[in-house]
Amino acid sequence: MDAQPIRFVATPERGEVGALMLSPAGARALVVLAHGAGAGMEHVFMTQAAEGLAAHGVATLRYQFPYVEAGRRRPDRPAVLEATVRSAVAAGAAAAPDLPLFAGGKSMGGRMTSRAAAAEAGLNVRGIVLLGFPLHGAGRPPGRERAAHLDEVPVPMLFLQGTRDALADLELMRGVCGDLSRAALHVVEGADHGFHVPKRSGRTDAMVIEELTSVIVRWIEKLIGPKRPGTKRR
Repeated sequence: MDAQPIRFVATPERGEVGALMLSPAGARALVVLAHGAGAGMEHVFMTQAAEGLAAHGVATLRYQFPYVEAGRRRPDRPAVLEATVRSAVAAGAAAAPDLPLFAGGKSMGGRMTSRAAAAEAGLNVRGIVLLGFPLHGAGRPPGRERAAHLDEVPVPMLFLQGTRDALADLELMRGVCGDLSRAALHVVEGADHGFHVPKRSGRTDAMVIEELTSVIVRWIEKLIGPKRPGTKRR
């Protein structure tokens, strides 16, 4: 199965960006996925996550932020990133109008998606998947300031965090999720911020991807319910 390239306008000022749609036959839902700060949509983690979700019958639309599209390393301003998230969700809805729509992303991409959902305009999605939410900067004193907006997100959220994530103190992350009525937390034992695990763990990165995608799909199924043969979901 090959991902199909598409393009959409991120913002009127920044113009078009690229995206990759991976849709298995009989897909049950679509997840619009944003990349992290240091890598684009074709990063190995993004590719493996999309392929893993496809293997479980969930389509993905992964996309570039404008700064990556332009070959820059410095991320765009939050307002541009959030506007791009909204445009990507609209592109996903147009590409698969009959599928339940979810959004999220890796690290910064997930954070910007949650910020867009918390804003007054919101996001027309059923839920948000946050892979390695960057609760604080690496090497900085742990804090919860980056989570302040999450209480304003009106849809369910799934947080997937590694026990060795240097950008999210796990006890603080448990506290954040515990304070949110619409949040679920899945902890990946031994995983760092990139969801890599040590060789001594006896697991491989591929096993971690399977764990992540299985958890995401089960969470999605709880929200949309079982699919009846011959029916379409909206």
